[in-house]
Amino acid sequence: MPVISSKANKMPASPIRKLVPFAEAAKKRGTKIYHLNIGQPDIETPTTFINAVKNADVKVLEYSHSAGNESYRKKLCGYYKEHQIHLDASEIIITCGGSEAIEIAMMTCFNPGDEIIIPEPFYANYNGFSMAADVKVVPIRSYIDSGFALPPISEFEKVISSKTKGIMICNPGNPTGYLYTREELEALKELVKKHDLYLLSDEVYREFCYDGKDYISVMHLEGIEQNVVLLDSISKRYSACGARIGAMISKNKEVMQAALKFAQARLSPPSYGQIGAEAALDTPKSYFEEVKNEYVARRNFVIDALNKIQGVFCPKPSGAFYCIAKLPIDNADKFCQWLLEEFSYNQQTVMLAPATGFYSTPGAGLNEVRIAYILNLQDLNNAMLCLAEALKVYPGKTN
Repeated sequence: MPVISSKANKMPASPIRKLVPFAEAAKKRGTKIYHLNIGQPDIETPTTFINAVKNADVKVLEYSHSAGNESYRKKLCGYYKEHQIHLDASEIIITCGGSEAIEIAMMTCFNPGDEIIIPEPFYANYNGFSMAADVKVVPIRSYIDSGFALPPISEFEKVISSKTKGIMICNPGNPTGYLYTREELEALKELVKKHDLYLLSDEVYREFCYDGKDYISVMHLEGIEQNVVLLDSISKRYSACGARIGAMISKNKEVMQAALKFAQARLSPPSYGQIGAEAALDTPKSYFEEVKNEYVARRNFVIDALNKIQGVFCPKPSGAFYCIAKLPIDNADKFCQWLLEEFSYNQQTVMLAPATGFYSTPGAGLNEVRIAYILNLQDLNNAMLCLAEALKVYPGKTN
């Protein structure tokens, strides 16, 4: 029998989705599960998006332009201008979600064997994207005690070699919710200039910055315009994860011309997704104000509830809708599986994501979990109660 490729063997499974079979089995036993394991908000998609798709007068569902509909890209320029990011349509390629934007950026900017430095913990699929592109991730550890602030630049310098070709960040961050300061980004800028590196930035959560803190984009950093690649998506902005519409953005013409060849190879991004996304740009500001207020309320409740549980520590994130909590447990993977296989409180349990999958360093995150506060406050209350009760009886509790 033929064997699969070594790349396929090395491809990591999603730490967010690998527990799904255990969740399905629990549901069959009649257990209600509170899903805090995945960034799928329960927020309604704007009617601007939904109505545009419903009312689209489409007779033939044609291929779109490989770079995305020009009308959408031009209208997007207006959206970015509101965030002090000044673009023209040629500097945007519409992708099949933010995921494809990251994959195309990696294949465009790096050769097989090149290294990219990423502060960890980071979005688990960065490992998969880099594997597909034959790029080696070099992690730089950030720590829960500092709220997952950017590691010192000296730590980056320690791992930079002739193979280092780029740095990647997520801001605001998934899985930590950390929001980088201007000072941190300026420090990164100087490092990028010094070593002439690419700076890739995943900024899909820009709408969700809290406590009056500012969103600073890598596109705001002066002097490295040719080094910067911005990665974006509508999935979280409009709670439209299934639309699969993202964007790769850069002022580097050579990068964009090369990236377009990869975009041409996959033909085109989804047509209905673009129709909805273009219309969604007219979503009233009140929608985002309401959504942001809801996430702040959810964040405040969850962080407060977590830190009231004996042995638990969770810093308060300033963006996105995730947090990482340190629990008094021996092994996050075992604990998260145990919650689904063996634990039930009033026929309920909670599904979390083990933080181990968000680290590239072996053994990191063993006592940490990622929590996505994407449910309503009543469900979050029940989920936190389940977690508190679970920690009382978990066999692998450490204190």
